[in-house]
Amino acid sequence: MEYGLHFGTRRVAGTPEGIREVSTHCENLGFRHFGLSDHIVIPKTIDSRYEYHESGNHPTTGSGFCLDLLTTLTFVAAVTNRIRLLTSVMVLPYRPALLTAKMLATADILSKGRITAGVGVGWMEEEMIALQTPSFKNRGKVSDEFIAAFRDLWYSADPRSETENVKFKNLFFEPRPIQTPLPIWIGGEGPAARKRAGRIGDGWYPVAKTFSIDLDTPSLLKEGIQEVRNHAENSDRNPDTLEMALYVPWYKVGEPRKRKDGSRLRFTGSTEDIIQDVCEFEEVGLQHLVIGFETEIIADAKERISQFSEQIAGKITSIRS
Repeated sequence: MEYGLHFGTRRVAGTPEGIREVSTHCENLGFRHFGLSDHIVIPKTIDSRYEYHESGNHPTTGSGFCLDLLTTLTFVAAVTNRIRLLTSVMVLPYRPALLTAKMLATADILSKGRITAGVGVGWMEEEMIALQTPSFKNRGKVSDEFIAAFRDLWYSADPRSETENVKFKNLFFEPRPIQTPLPIWIGGEGPAARKRAGRIGDGWYPVAKTFSIDLDTPSLLKEGIQEVRNHAENSDRNPDTLEMALYVPWYKVGEPRKRKDGSRLRFTGSTEDIIQDVCEFEEVGLQHLVIGFETEIIADAKERISQFSEQIAGKITSIRS
């Protein structure tokens, strides 16, 4: 199992000092990924439901503070040397396809090949309207076209696209990303995301629990992974080449939280419980566990990161050695 951290581009990750301290701390402790979320503007009125909280409200409600994801990751590239930089996740329709391909390629070059592009179709219609993106209802199709365009721009000697939402031809696209391929993890939990991950993704990167879909037990995640693998096989792809990742926002050592059925919510409780959770999720095919560490204070974030590294990841390594 490899471990990663997720932050929003606000709070502790909303200042140069905070970004520098938490990202270098993660790197020094041996974490694999450092991830940041993606918002560009926050509308004052949001009717779209946020599926990742029971209230349906996004944490940014009432505040517009958010740094740009790709610009911030490039800053992280400059202050780190080894940790991979994860878009967690980048909303594909927010930026034009050709510009996004250039920004990802630039970040990959400046980080010396450390970008993992976690991507999603997005959920906040109001933000897409403000950004004048293609139609919200067609965001799945748009996202597929964007991913195809990225790969054509990055790897083709004569890139061109004549799809409904992406049109370009007769151009040079240089320099190319260092990585071939630059990995694209498909975010999302539902049937469309699972199909997209198997059909065109380099990995699947869902959140462990939404308002309507649970992937927060080993058996539930196993079913999801198998569905993604089936879609890969149906698309004549080798499912063994896909990476399986999971974002768990609620990790906490201490008093365990409860699921709706009264059972313990995984990744909460004693260190022994959480170590067992990590091992059981790994057994069903999980390769990358990404933990959320949202906080207002740099010292608090670093303490929690150290705690996970020492009490969870470190103990697992000791047990296996």
